Amino acid sequence: MKPLASRYAACCGILGLLLLVFGGCAGYQVGTSTLYRPNIRSVHVPMFQSDSFRRNLGEQLTEAVCKRIEQVTPYKVVNSSSADTILNGRIVDVRKRVLAEDALDQPRNVEVQYVVQISWLDRQGQNLVQHTEIPLPDPVLQIGQEADFVPESGQSLSTAQQEVVRKLAQQIVSQMELPW
Repeated sequence: MKPLASRYAACCGILGLLLLVFGGCAGYQVGTSTLYRPNIRSVHVPMFQSDSFRRNLGEQLTEAVCKRIEQVTPYKVVNSSSADTILNGRIVDVRKRVLAEDALDQPRNVEVQYVVQISWLDRQGQNLVQHTEIPLPDPVLQIGQEADFVPESGQSLSTAQQEVVRKLAQQIVSQMELPW
């Protein structure tokens, strides 16, 4: 008798779970596709401009953003003629500052900081980026990110820049999510 009762309880539990999942869960949706606009399928990302004299910063950030879009969003990165939207960006500030020095004034901890302006527009020129953190005139949103590096431990300016670019790409692509 006991196996029959436990089997009945398991079947009831599975049935209840299936009803919750397929019954709509009171309006809740499941999956990452619900985080993004369903009417957009593609985005064009022109090369990010850079106001810095350091070379290849715009190219590195553009590549990281494109990879991140393909990796975590339902959108496809395409050329400008077939894109539903356009994500523009400009690196407006790059700073490097010493946070700590040793007794001989050699840098022990250095910070690299980027400030980027982005705009995400649809074909009609409507701004799609939400201004949640910094109030700026439409259609520009300014995003900043920094990373530290310690030269004595084998880190370099390149490793810090790669980390900043990775973090910026995450932050830029997260701006493409729908507001809660």
